[in-house]
Amino acid sequence: MRVLVTGATGFVGGRLVPALIDAGHEVVALVRDAERYDPPDGVAVVEADLLDPQSLEGCFADVDAAYYLVHSMQTGGDFAARDRAAARNFVDAARESPLERVVYLAGLGETGDDLSAHLKSRREVESILAGGEFDLTVLRAAVIVGDGSASFRLMRELVSKLPVMITPRWVRNDCQPIAVADVVAYLVGVLDAPETAGGTYEIGGPEVLSYAEMLRRTARTAGRPLVLVPVPVLTPTLSAHWLRLVTDVPASVARPLVEGLKNPVVADDERIRELVPVELTPFDAAVKRALAGGD
Repeated sequence: MRVLVTGATGFVGGRLVPALIDAGHEVVALVRDAERYDPPDGVAVVEADLLDPQSLEGCFADVDAAYYLVHSMQTGGDFAARDRAAARNFVDAARESPLERVVYLAGLGETGDDLSAHLKSRREVESILAGGEFDLTVLRAAVIVGDGSASFRLMRELVSKLPVMITPRWVRNDCQPIAVADVVAYLVGVLDAPETAGGTYEIGGPEVLSYAEMLRRTARTAGRPLVLVPVPVLTPTLSAHWLRLVTDVPASVARPLVEGLKNPVVADDERIRELVPVELTPFDAAVKRALAGGD
């Protein structure tokens, strides 16, 4: 199958491209600056920008499937408006093309009006893509553990810099983190599972943990001491300001991430495990790999 990957230079996309090649697919990587991208052997490269509709002409002319792995949170400002425009341009450019399937990696979280701005934007992109003339497969994930993950970067920096940590109430909320290698396995696997076309699935690792336990176990794996002191008054907004002071993660990234922690994010729907069997990576093993700079 000939597959287009948007976000090919990103945290997930950079791992997905070689995995698709290993699975026997032809891969086309869509990047904004081809000169700065060193593709794996056998990967075709097309230079385009999802925010520039004219640059997308012909990108879908000879592809059977595409992965949508683009989001603008790390660019700050009104990332939701940019994500909305990019998704609409993608759908418009794909019209009347042979594109049959699109796979979108979205955020896991409860539906409703209480979603964070980050998750609301992910849901909006999901809705826009669903209006395209192709079968959309959505995989929703919570915290992805791996070197390069913004969420994991926050945890790693916190445990490396703060042996005693004042924590808000949301650290007691449940989360189902998943190793990036397992995310990639699911992304590749759905292409060979035609019954997943048009479906939305929740993906998670083998353990449901509180954020506090994730911090403790990350510290233990890193060989760092950690004492958590819970306080009732640290809101997500105050937490984001605090993170800006004690970590190198930009406020434009930290705030949307922290606001998303106020809701439990657990993969209650396990249908994907039967359709795409993946041997899930334990949390401690995923952390160890990430701290070592691997998957």
